[in-house]
Amino acid sequence: MALDVAAALLVLAVQVAVTGIPPASIRLRLVWLGFALATALGVLVRRRFPLPLLVVAVVDGLFKDSPSFALPFAAYAVARYEPRPRWRWGALAVAAVVALRPWQFTSFQVAFNNLLNVGVLLLLPAVVGAWVRTRAALVAALVSRAERAESEQQLRAREAVLRERARITREMHDVVGHRVSLIVLQAGAIDMAAEDPARVRQLAGQVQDAGRRSLEELRQLIGLLRTPEEGDGAVVPLAPQPALADLEELVAESRRAGVDVTLTRLGAPRPVEPTVGRTAYRVVQEALTNAGRHAPGGPVAVTLDLRPAELAVTVVNRRATRPPAALPGGGHGLVGLRERVRTVGGELRAEPRLDGGFRVEAVLPG
Repeated sequence: MALDVAAALLVLAVQVAVTGIPPASIRLRLVWLGFALATALGVLVRRRFPLPLLVVAVVDGLFKDSPSFALPFAAYAVARYEPRPRWRWGALAVAAVVALRPWQFTSFQVAFNNLLNVGVLLLLPAVVGAWVRTRAALVAALVSRAERAESEQQLRAREAVLRERARITREMHDVVGHRVSLIVLQAGAIDMAAEDPARVRQLAGQVQDAGRRSLEELRQLIGLLRTPEEGDGAVVPLAPQPALADLEELVAESRRAGVDVTLTRLGAPRPVEPTVGRTAYRVVQEALTNAGRHAPGGPVAVTLDLRPAELAVTVVNRRATRPPAALPGGGHGLVGLRERVRTVGGELRAEPRLDGGFRVEAVLPG
């Protein structure tokens, strides 16, 4: 606003003082002063109404028989602020022809002076205004693109965080659910072995060990779910991710908890991708957890088949020989497991058997 007021006052001062008011009739002087005020007002509102300023500047120049001092402001404003391209360039072309005054070309000197005035006072400001307009549009496009890219990057980062938290949640379900199921099974075994003090002490130690490991793993997973603002700045220690080679320890833990489980390996031993091996481990872990929860006392057979181009994991449990333990469950274990298997490009089948047992089979690529 300060710049606009200063420009308007400058135009008014030049129109009145430099150009001067002719010593003619009062009416002519009032018209002359009216043009000065009109050009000053047009410069003041040139951003919103550029075309009226150009019309006033051209008519003012015709009336005075000399270029108006407001003509450069008008040419720049039309090229810079007029949104309609046809009106913009059409108005500038008409203004250039009128300001050129071809009817005054009585000599080469007059024609040269008129051409010079139009070039300096109209064409040059119009070119500068068009350049500033194009540059502003380019800057706006770049800013919009940068903001859109930043927004997309933030969205991708947020989606990555959500995916990672979902993965950690699945890990929490697999790890903690399995540990708690083993603790419950071991506690039941303690009750059955009440007459054998040595066996009770052994099972009690296993319960304590499983409880400590469950708390440690739970603390690590919850630490990963915390945001930097929620944490205390400490680095959360991470345990190695389970692999296919850890199946022996997983089966051994279930045996120590009292589950009658056997592990059978088929096919020639060979390395598998870490993601596939971890998925196979989680399939066996979830199947053992469900077997201990829903079919306690029933034997469980785990088969690991290393085929030439795929890995098949099968867990079959027989019917329960004891009442199932009252363990709470969300019912989403197999759903999450199916999603995990599908992520690596495999297939999962989970179905009850005719003999009252249950069968879980996962076929993984690689």
